Amino acid sequence: MYPNLYFAIKDLFGISWPPLRFVNSFGFFVALSFIAAAITLTKELKRKQREGLLHAREEVILIGKPASPTELTLNFILGFLLGFKLVGLFTADSALTANVQDYLMSMQGNLPAGLIGGLLFAGLKWYEKNKRKLPQPQEKKVRIWPHDRVGDLTIYAFVFGFVGAKIFNSLETWNDFVRDPIGSLFSFSGLTFYGGLICAALAIWYYARKHGIGFWHLNDAAAPGLMLAYAIGRIGCQVSGDGDWGILNSAYITTKTGKVALAGPNDFTQTLQQYSQVYLPQFGSLDKVPHLSVKAPSFLPDWFFAYSYPHNVISEGAHILDCNTQYCSQLPIPVFPTPLYETLSCLALFFVLWGLRKRLTIPGTLFAIYLILNGIERFLVEHIRVNTTYSIFGFHPTQAELISAGLVIAGVLIYFNRKRRGVPPPRTATDDVRVG
Repeated sequence: MYPNLYFAIKDLFGISWPPLRFVNSFGFFVALSFIAAAITLTKELKRKQREGLLHAREEVILIGKPASPTELTLNFILGFLLGFKLVGLFTADSALTANVQDYLMSMQGNLPAGLIGGLLFAGLKWYEKNKRKLPQPQEKKVRIWPHDRVGDLTIYAFVFGFVGAKIFNSLETWNDFVRDPIGSLFSFSGLTFYGGLICAALAIWYYARKHGIGFWHLNDAAAPGLMLAYAIGRIGCQVSGDGDWGILNSAYITTKTGKVALAGPNDFTQTLQQYSQVYLPQFGSLDKVPHLSVKAPSFLPDWFFAYSYPHNVISEGAHILDCNTQYCSQLPIPVFPTPLYETLSCLALFFVLWGLRKRLTIPGTLFAIYLILNGIERFLVEHIRVNTTYSIFGFHPTQAELISAGLVIAGVLIYFNRKRRGVPPPRTATDDVRVG
């Protein structure tokens, strides 16, 4: 496992560069997922524009105006945070920055660097606006295409997606939230994908409505990118070992040297008892530890079915023999690497959606297919994942199972509703050109 890029670069290329310790592997792949989604969204919006399905919107902007107090304040805050935290990463005591996520959410930092950064950013904004200042500010009409707003859409998706992921994760881990509500909400750990998806979707719906972007065309344009982003994000879960893995595979055990080996007749039970301190806090009883015995076929490696997540970022499991670095834990009994399964399946589903995007001409139908495929994929993988369950009329579904089932139902309803409405008549460019 590579909790941060320092360990990855050192292991793969033999290069030791300490600043890379501050680049979290999970966050790195999340950033890549947003970039990939933005690229595919831009490409699809431009295609729809060329086909006359989306049009520009004229807006009036004011040019030649000096920097406002709000602009200067926002730039000062941004510069202050960057200086306060980023410079602090390199100047603070190493004990404070050992866990980068906790450090970023703490009150620790470099105050002089923050003040200098804030003044620098505010000064640059003042200089930029002052250089273009006119004696009398003028109104100017500009034509803005939907693909010009991808940056704003990405920011909306990131901010509201993060908030939604934290809220839904708090609902899923309610006891932890009650115990430490502030720490739970403002920690980088514990993110629920579907919570992020729902809140981001609502925010983007509002943004599209406000700026006159065809909502169903926008959904169709985003669908392949959403599937690709999820696949890339799951790489971060797999690489960092963030705890989002499957149930135990009782056909294998992990040796003290970190190797995965086939379990003997009593090895599974003995290993559970030997490392009861690892499993009892989570499951309450060793009899309640979920597991499944599956041996890898000869044409696939064992780690594809049983992985011990050595050096995982959450330090869960037992200590690795002769390990003296920051992350020295591995799972005593390997688990199913579900993030890897989701990466592979969602990559395949991305290409399915990419191939369908020009064939499904009724707006909204591609997005409906995305909801159905995404829901089925997640519902299936939940059967071999460790997750919190609810008790509903004798059933014990997980939060993800409930939401994924809802997505499948919603996708089916949307698909047939959009099919019933048919293809809308083509519009001219002037239909979407508004002055506002």
